[in-house]
Amino acid sequence: MSSTLLEVTRASHEEVERLERLVVKDLQTEPPTNKDRLHQSHRVRNMIEQIIDTTHKLVDVYEDKDGARKDEIAALGGQTATGTNVFSAFYDRLKEIREYHRRHPAARVIIDTGDEYEQLLKEEPQIEFSGEEGSGRYLDLHELFNEYINSKFGEPIEYTAYLDVFSQPQKIPRKAKSTRQYQEYLQKLLEYLVYFFERTEPLQDLDRIFSKVTSEFEEEWTMGKVEGWENNGQENGSAPENHTVIDLDYYSTAEELMVVGPEKLKEALRALGLKTGGTIQQRAERLFLTKNTPLEKLDRKHFAKGSRKPEQNGVVAAPQVGDDVKEIALLEAKIRKLCDLLDETIVRTRENVEKKQALTYEEMEAEREEDDVQAESESDEDDQQIYNPLKLPMGWDGKPIPYWLYKLHGLGQEFKCEICGNHSYWGRRAYERHFKEWRHQHGMRCLGIPNTKNFNEITSIEEAKLLWERIQERQGVNKWRPDLEEEYEDQEGNIYNKKTYTDLQRQGLI
Repeated sequence: MSSTLLEVTRASHEEVERLERLVVKDLQTEPPTNKDRLHQSHRVRNMIEQIIDTTHKLVDVYEDKDGARKDEIAALGGQTATGTNVFSAFYDRLKEIREYHRRHPAARVIIDTGDEYEQLLKEEPQIEFSGEEGSGRYLDLHELFNEYINSKFGEPIEYTAYLDVFSQPQKIPRKAKSTRQYQEYLQKLLEYLVYFFERTEPLQDLDRIFSKVTSEFEEEWTMGKVEGWENNGQENGSAPENHTVIDLDYYSTAEELMVVGPEKLKEALRALGLKTGGTIQQRAERLFLTKNTPLEKLDRKHFAKGSRKPEQNGVVAAPQVGDDVKEIALLEAKIRKLCDLLDETIVRTRENVEKKQALTYEEMEAEREEDDVQAESESDEDDQQIYNPLKLPMGWDGKPIPYWLYKLHGLGQEFKCEICGNHSYWGRRAYERHFKEWRHQHGMRCLGIPNTKNFNEITSIEEAKLLWERIQERQGVNKWRPDLEEEYEDQEGNIYNKKTYTDLQRQGLI
């Protein structure tokens, strides 16, 4: 017996209501680990997508473009071609139901399908992360970093410095942004950040975020206030001009340059002050000459009458307000917005890289094994919710430690260390132990001070520097002592220090 259209409508409303209750129930549970948080977010996102799909189907049913819903309601009311007969329609429907169950005696009516929906709360969606991303805790920008340091717009810097630079494309000189290589780099960077953001924050509406960024960008672009592109294309109050920028580094022959088309070649030649006439091949050959030959060394026959020789070579030195330039500026705006949303992740990534640089190979292996053991223990945990209103630390049995033990060890006491970047340590034990850990050792190494026992309990940078100066003075390091180290020779060739020589001379012995 096929379901009627009204029954499909009722079942769809029930499905939407069940999914909404599951979303509320899932979000009421606080995930204990980052992995559980990701699973929860993706489960909720999947259920929301199911709700949206079902709602679209309901909208189509209620619009009733084919009139099937209207006909079904009329049939339930007993309206037929011969007239209206409610009882006849009722008994016909009852006969159809009895006939169905007579032919299918084993058919059962499912009263409750709650268990099927409850299984959705136990799903663990598969989320792909690289080894460097650490289940969404860190960014993996090594490929983009290599492209940056090997490009014309980049500079040879360390990976940690790149993590501070990549989120600020507006600081790159505008002349270096006119190449196709820079635009492709921005597109790859934006693509990776979007992919990472969708995996780690699936409940965020990225389309709405980008829509707001685009609207704000259009307003700022019109007013010439886009960061890094202020007053773009306007110099001395003159109106902006459109010029085509062609990066000749991407073309090895004049034939390949012909692909850009005759009009772009003509505009590029005009911007360089060269002749714009001839066939497309002649234009390409004339423009290709500027790749390896400075303009001042070109034959005057290639220049248009009354033109001046530009200072740059191979790239149009003209204001750029074309569609390509605007697209580059919009890509930069989107990247800055994503970097603002991923600010905590960027900080964690930088700290993780610095941590790895301070660890030895044996320490890195030990930490990797510890992470594997922790991942296995997390996967074996029960799904029971642990009541922990005081946010007490977990003990060896996976349960909160007793409150009296928490107070005994002073785990509610916070210690901050300025040398560790104002990092907080909870409890006296953790505070004393951190002086031998990588973070404090790295901070002391940056200050140029050896991390010895003399500096235990020193957490202020100023106090550490003063103590190091006193130690150097006490040990006589870098201190000139003329009374003991300055030497004098008498007439007989005897050597004395300044103090002894002065005393003998004062007594008239020498």
